[in-house]
Amino acid sequence: MRNPQLNKHGELTHLLTIEGLPRDIVTHILDTAESFVPLAERDVKKLPLLRGKSVFNLFFENSTRTRTTFEIAAKRLSADVYNLNINASSTSKGESLLDTINNLSAMQADMFVVRHASSGAPHLIAQHVAPHLHVINAGDGRHAHPTQGLLDMYTIRHYKKEFHNLRVAIVGDILHSRVARSDIHALSTLGVPEIRAIGPLTLLPAGMEQMGVKVYTDMEEGLRGVDVIIMLRLQNERMRGALLPSAQEYFKHYGLTQEKLALAAPDAIVMHPGPMNRGVEIESAVADGKQAVILNQVTFGIAVRMAVMSIVGGA
Repeated sequence: MRNPQLNKHGELTHLLTIEGLPRDIVTHILDTAESFVPLAERDVKKLPLLRGKSVFNLFFENSTRTRTTFEIAAKRLSADVYNLNINASSTSKGESLLDTINNLSAMQADMFVVRHASSGAPHLIAQHVAPHLHVINAGDGRHAHPTQGLLDMYTIRHYKKEFHNLRVAIVGDILHSRVARSDIHALSTLGVPEIRAIGPLTLLPAGMEQMGVKVYTDMEEGLRGVDVIIMLRLQNERMRGALLPSAQEYFKHYGLTQEKLALAAPDAIVMHPGPMNRGVEIESAVADGKQAVILNQVTFGIAVRMAVMSIVGGA
């Protein structure tokens, strides 16, 4: 069965998930992003690659940082960008998701960047849009956040150069994290030999071992010798029932402190998709320390989103 993200020539026409993407396409996105990174240092930060194209940011779920970086990326590619406050518009009046999409398509949209609380919403949209329209998933429910996964891979490659010799630990609320899922698929696709998941049993999804992931409930054991640490926030808004005794208890066992960081490789990098909860999953001394590359992730995120938009827009 053909991958719905690819056209008949095998080119990327939508970005819905990293799962199932060929390695050469993932690498092509990272290479393209690398060519865009120097643009941030130029006086004129614009390229004409999407000139005349209309990009609609459809955020059915709030996210200032992701929406802003997509907006900056599209404008640097010379696209016309429209941000829609969906929660205060037609869908809250009873209009269906596809009705909204059909109306926007009639306004000559070329690309939809979609964030939605329901897993699979961007896939549904991609199935129903005209062939010239492109859909980029900016996060859907607990399912996927492919551009965050790609910018995480770009960050790792920037600092570590290669993937084939790395030990990568993902720590925290993996059960509710679409970022963790995208990261795991991307790390596997790029040939990382050892992926570790660290967290309390209540926040670890079943079946991780089948994905080739080593599971640890003891953070100190799980961090030993790792090259990359990806911290995740507690997603309290997605939790149902009491999965944790308290934030203080969580920090004691799973918060990243300087003492725990010392167990990793001496040149290990610390990442976080944001927003950070200081004193819950990470202490400030680590978040602001020399091994943290968290702000660089945000910077690289613009170049990665430019890469994705330019590639799907040209397919």
